[in-house]
Amino acid sequence: MGIAKGQDSQAENLLQNIPPSLRLATPSICFVEALTTLEQAEKYNQDFLQRLDIQIHEAERDENSQIAELLGTLLRQSKVGFFERKNEIERRFYVAFNQLISKAEIITLNTNIFQESFNRNILENHIMDKLILEFIVHHARLYPNEIKVFLSSNSKEFGKREVTEVLQDAGILYFNKTQNFLGWLQSQSN
Repeated sequence: MGIAKGQDSQAENLLQNIPPSLRLATPSICFVEALTTLEQAEKYNQDFLQRLDIQIHEAERDENSQIAELLGTLLRQSKVGFFERKNEIERRFYVAFNQLISKAEIITLNTNIFQESFNRNILENHIMDKLILEFIVHHARLYPNEIKVFLSSNSKEFGKREVTEVLQDAGILYFNKTQNFLGWLQSQSN
């Protein structure tokens, strides 16, 4: 969603031009979470558009106010701009989604991942993030001799001390910004 919303242009560039030295892996549940987030955003968008239509209609009903006429015009223009941005976000979302599907190893869910998530008492109120963490840790254990990095802008959850400790214990470096990861990656090649 960060790529779709234009919040991390470096992530978009990285996804389009993955260096040969990197192997990209993504938990399968991340695809489900992304689609669910997009669906939820669509519901918010529809709610916003309904409220906007009500305000446009109310402004049009006022026959005696130049302010209401101007407001109606501005709201209609805003609605057009909103649709254009919504379509742009959806286009970027599906481009990034399809790139991830084609370029990333998909980490599949198994009973061990579920069991590990039940045994760890962190992120209790964030089940999807808790599962993502377990996907990452489980996958990292399969490759003990490789350098492993977890990149997520969700620092609110994954940046918590107890989560970063779990990642560190599994030999995983955590970055919350693509720019920081790319800086680290470049320093490793020097």
